Amino acid sequence: MFKLKKIAFLFILSVVCLPGLAQSNIRLNNFWDNTYYVNPASINVDYLAEFSTAARKQWMNLPGSPVSFFAAGTTYLDKMHMQFGLKVVQDKIGYTSSSDIGLSYAYSIKINKDWRLNMGLGVSYQMLSYDLGEMNLPSTDFDPAIIDGLLDENNFNANLGFELDHAAWKFGASSQNLFSLFSGINKQFSNINMLYAKYHPNKNELFNLGYGVCGIQYGNLYQMELNMTGYFNLSKERDQLQVGLFYRTRNQMGAILGVNLSNSMSLSYSYDFLLGGLSRSSVGTHEIILSYKLSRIPFCHNCNY
Repeated sequence: MFKLKKIAFLFILSVVCLPGLAQSNIRLNNFWDNTYYVNPASINVDYLAEFSTAARKQWMNLPGSPVSFFAAGTTYLDKMHMQFGLKVVQDKIGYTSSSDIGLSYAYSIKINKDWRLNMGLGVSYQMLSYDLGEMNLPSTDFDPAIIDGLLDENNFNANLGFELDHAAWKFGASSQNLFSLFSGINKQFSNINMLYAKYHPNKNELFNLGYGVCGIQYGNLYQMELNMTGYFNLSKERDQLQVGLFYRTRNQMGAILGVNLSNSMSLSYSYDFLLGGLSRSSVGTHEIILSYKLSRIPFCHNCNY
């Protein structure tokens, strides 16, 4: 009896999530450390390339809860002021699986010695599928028309963004899944709009305190997120240790811990939980990100090759 209830719950969760994907917002908690995950215009001009991979398990202990994997890589061509990027996202909710493979192009304009304006455009190929083989459905009182509606879908989409960068400040705006505004076939990947500002002091002190604020709109839902992060400079290397807190409207809050494993590699972990509703059935959401930055090789004008 318990097994049948569990199967029924998983199936209902999966079916309910089909139209609900238009209300989903698949993103990392710690997108502040690498805003390329939410904005194709995000450029790190200090490095030749940046690579990262992440995993997120949402609502632990809740059957069929979302599991997401992220991977991203960018390379910035300094002389051409251009960045090319690749981002892959895979998300699974119950028996529903969605994938997004995106390419991006960004161009950076140096306004003056302190400010840069970055503009980015991305295109993506999105896939939605259902693992019907795992469904153990009851043989009676079941409408087969439900299964007939679970057809795989593959579509294209687009992303657009702007970012204004300073040594300590970052202002950005992005719109994801633009085609979803005009085409019903992309409704499973809803349009998501974000507006954010971040302050990250780069002072040569033992401890610096940074802040971030972000407004998010997707479908008819609106969220506001506040972030506060402490940066510790334990050696000559900047931001060797990061400890942060964030609060997201709709009663969601969490903590972020980051550490630089080397001059080029960093690791961050975040945990968040809901203050009501699912908090009685779940122990929260876990997320981990591993990043690697490839430094530029300085050109020697006096060397013999």
